[in-house]
Formats: sequence, structure tokens, C-alpha cells
Amino acid sequence: MRLFGSERVAKVMDRMGLKEGEVIQHSMMTKSIERAQKKVEENNFGVRKRLLEYDDVMNSQREVVYKRRRHALFGERLKLDIANMLYDTCELIVSNNKVTNDFKGYEFDLIRYFGITSPISEADFTKLSDIEITGKVYKEALAFYTEKTERSAREAFPIIKGVYEEPNNHFERIVVPFTDGIKTLNVVTDLKKAYDSEGAQLIADFEKNITLSIVDEAWKKHLRKMDELKQSVQLAVHEQKDPLLIYKLEAFNLFRGMLDNVNKEVISFLFKGDLPAQNVPEIHEAREVARPKENLQLSKDEIPNSESMNREAGETQQRQVTETIVRDMPKINRNDTVVVQEIATGKTETMKYKKAEALIAAGTWVLIN
Repeated sequence: MRLFGSERVAKVMDRMGLKEGEVIQHSMMTKSIERAQKKVEENNFGVRKRLLEYDDVMNSQREVVYKRRRHALFGERLKLDIANMLYDTCELIVSNNKVTNDFKGYEFDLIRYFGITSPISEADFTKLSDIEITGKVYKEALAFYTEKTERSAREAFPIIKGVYEEPNNHFERIVVPFTDGIKTLNVVTDLKKAYDSEGAQLIADFEKNITLSIVDEAWKKHLRKMDELKQSVQLAVHEQKDPLLIYKLEAFNLFRGMLDNVNKEVISFLFKGDLPAQNVPEIHEAREVARPKENLQLSKDEIPNSESMNREAGETQQRQVTETIVRDMPKINRNDTVVVQEIATGKTETMKYKKAEALIAAGTWVLIN
């Protein structure tokens, strides 16, 4: 009633001289309360509907990431996912360098991510189309990766065989270290399966572990960026723009950039990751260490007070590095002319940005220039 009730009702109640605690049964008062309640419900419904529209954007991205995690966890389509990531990375490298006709940069990216040399010459790089170059690079990189995984399995099998056939060892799972020269990943694998498959199971677990590790880390960072984006787009109201449309467009760009980075990191580690350069890599049993129950109980003196907890939280917060969203492209005005492409057919059209916003938000078109 304070927000949506009529001031006329309050004045009438004052003139009637009602006493404190007296029951009000006048029809005008009842109808006024009903109107105020209806307005409150309509306002709350609009808020819930708006929140659901924002959550739909996150839900579509969540389904893509969770499907990739599910494939890695249960081994479904993981090989196909890696092949798709490899092709997407090849396509991204070729398209980024073909625009500026930078053959040196193209060669550097191949060495940086795949550790291979270019399968084509500089003249062919200038003459061939993006799709043709991508196909040649993908074929060369896939052959290199297949040979590399077979070699890693052959090198690891004698060590796995020695551990499995040792009569004093009764391990079920073992931990095998892999490194790319910078980072080290401990891969847990089933000893019997690795022995029966002659090391192939170890390589499959290596692909699973590195995919899950990089996807999880990238997804956590992406969620923080999406929270910051959701708060920042609310200022678009002052520019007479719909914050939801801007949120969808920026979220799509953030998500596409996150997937590109995930593909690059996964492929780079898979191509470079190998057993440590030593005669016998350190292999040990994978165990789950449980803490004794008595060690989990704290006395009254050992429980930290709120002051120390707040101080520690403040120190931790100061050490954290806050990532900010940086606009990659210059700001586009609503009356500027842009080029958009239809995802299904690949058809491009030129139109004003205010018209293209709705198509991009629907997810059927993407912004090209």
C-alpha cells in the first residue's frame, strides 16, 4: 500500500477517524488493497521472468561445457571431441594469419601449439584458400599426434609391465607423471587395463585428465566474468538500450573466446605432454588418504574467532587478482552499418546494427565486421 496504494485512500481513512486496531471493512479499502497486491505481483513476475531470460543464456553455455565434461568422464566421444578441437585450432590459426597474410606468424603458431612445421610453402599459403590450408594442416597434425601417442604407449608399457608383474606389488591403480616442460600432470590409471592394452589405456586416461583439468579451470574463470558482465550491462539502461540484448551478445563473444582458449590449451598439452625425460619415471600407487576422525575435532581454544577469520579473508582477498573484461572491438553505435553472417547457410548481409541486434540475440546470426 505504501508503494502502490492511492494517497486518496489514506486521506479518507484519516477523515473517518478510525481508532488504532479497529477493523476496516469498507469496500473502497478492499479494492485498493487488491489493486496494490496485483501491481506487486506483476512487478515480481517481471523480475522473475527477467532473471529466467538471463539464466537461459548461462544454461545454453552450461549444456555445452557439461556435455564435453561428460564425454571426458565416461569416455564417450572423447576421441571425436579431441579431433574437433584439433580442427578448430587449425582453422583458427589459419584464419587469424591468412587475414594479414602472415606466413611467419602462421609457422610460429604451428610450432607453438603442435610442434610441427608447415606442410605447405609460403607460395601455397598465399595461393590456397583457408579451407584447403586448414585441411592440410589438420591432416599433418593428426598424423603427428597419432604417432606421438603410439610412441608414448610403447615407452610406458615396459615400466607398466615391470610394476604389474612384480610379485610383491598388489596395486590396482598407479600414478604416472606427464609433463610438457612447464607443467606436470599426474595421471591416474588402472594398472590391469593399462597392462592388457599395452599402454593404450594410460594414453586414454591422459587425454581424459588433461581435458577435465583445463575445461574445469576455464569454466570457473568464465563464470566469474559472466557475473561481472551481468552487473555491468545494467548501465545500458541509461543509453536507452536493452541490457539483455547486450548481455547475450557479449556473453556469446566471451564464450566463444573461452572455447578457443580451451581448445588451444588442451591441444598444446596433448601434443607436448610426454613422460619425463629420465630412465625410469616415478610411478607409485594411487591411494585415497583419509584423515583420522579424532584429528578433525577442535577444542574451544583451537577454533578461530571471527576477528582472525575476517583478517585472513581480507588478506586472501587482497592476494587475488581480479580479471576485468576488456572490449576487443570498438564500440558500435546503433546506426552504424555492420556485416553479419547466418550460421546455418553462411550467407552474409549488410545492415544497420540496431536491426542486426535482434538476429544476433536469437543466435541465428553472428557479427562479422
